[in-house]
Amino acid sequence: MSRTKPKPGAFAGDRSRQVAGAALKAVWWGATSVALRRVARSGEAAPKDFTPINPPAPEGFVRRAWREAFEKDAADVAAGLYPPMTPGGQSPAAALKQVADLIADAKDVEARRRRGGGVEARGDTPPGGAFPAYYRQNFHFQSGGWFTAESARRYESQVEALFAGTAGAMRRRALSLLAKAWRGRDHRGLAILDLACGSGAFLSNLAAAFPRARLIGLDLSPAYLAEARRSAGADELIQANAEHLPVADAGLDAVTCVYLFHELPPKLRPRVAAEIARVLKPGGLLAFADSAQKADEPHLARLLEVFPAYFHEPYYESYGETDLTALFGAAGLTLVSQDRAFLTKALLFEKAHDPPAE
Repeated sequence: MSRTKPKPGAFAGDRSRQVAGAALKAVWWGATSVALRRVARSGEAAPKDFTPINPPAPEGFVRRAWREAFEKDAADVAAGLYPPMTPGGQSPAAALKQVADLIADAKDVEARRRRGGGVEARGDTPPGGAFPAYYRQNFHFQSGGWFTAESARRYESQVEALFAGTAGAMRRRALSLLAKAWRGRDHRGLAILDLACGSGAFLSNLAAAFPRARLIGLDLSPAYLAEARRSAGADELIQANAEHLPVADAGLDAVTCVYLFHELPPKLRPRVAAEIARVLKPGGLLAFADSAQKADEPHLARLLEVFPAYFHEPYYESYGETDLTALFGAAGLTLVSQDRAFLTKALLFEKAHDPPAE
């Protein structure tokens, strides 16, 4: 797919546009989040056997942490790391229709949560596909799991509503780390794989930031890949399992991985980490983003423990205790930089360069 390279400095300093777009987005998705909670009445019934052990955050802390995600995003736009990532092109009527659909589906999600319907997605599994058991679940209790076109269409809106408009800004911490590492480098000929690309939101960010690089999206869901195909701007989309990447050894300059590892069973995380290391060239980079862990910011620990209690996330607790630096270090990747915004942490790992020839 052809993408146009912007002129140097074309978007450097365009902070005002990003700030304005982020403010509008925050208001919209914040209001949508309130509406979804009220209609679904999700706060009326606490999850069974759940008693929070961490204290609430100090007054005003969560809001400041939430705002910081937008501030960091705008600062990166001002620094010229990537262009403004502001939504557009949707009419007010279409936006209202989208929210109405989310509200209607929220009632189904809440009913599923109350009855503990975490594996109902097995009935939506496409025939003939080799989908592992852990994957055939209703993560977040979402309708259709990862298998339906409706789920793929709603996903980005659902996560933006869940995080009050910060989802894009949070995951762009990984984009920020990669863009800083590659600043001043010629991106022509570079190959980037977005692992577990889902419906393509982060792929779209990569396409905007690195228009001359070759972009590959990989996901196990046919429905989500179909959604990504409509909007992401990737050069290639592959349906495959993260544990067995159909990519040659040392064939990629970078891998990006956003919000995958907290949904992997513990025994598979080392396998996926090893696959990522295998497909990276010497000196290649892994730009990783996932949930923050309680140790990262104790004041957010209450929010982090509530999340898996209200949403079906069977592997989240073990993820929270995982030493990610050690996990990827065992695969041959070294941590070189990191960042965090609100409820997301980003890590940049490098694969060791080949030793000099004797």
